[in-house]
Amino acid sequence: MSKITLKGYILVPEQDLQIVKRELSNHKKLTLKEQGCISFSVSENSDNPLRFDVFEEFVDKAAFEQHQARVKSSYWGKVTLNVKRHYKILG
Repeated sequence: MSKITLKGYILVPEQDLQIVKRELSNHKKLTLKEQGCISFSVSENSDNPLRFDVFEEFVDKAAFEQHQARVKSSYWGKVTLNVKRHYKILG
């Protein structure tokens, strides 16, 4: 199986920015504990405070899909419901 890499960014509506920033560290911690997670990074863009640059690597498609399922049912999934996602997925 081949590694899955996700690169891109999210745009957070201004009204959701504070709750997204508060929950981000917990989301990172939970993701990095997931079986199959190689790398996970989300960082606020220095030019646009509403943009967060995202980089994720998982060992295979199954691990990536498990991550996606967990996110959808998590508190992070709820607080980022209105976020616009701009991703490229390779692998």
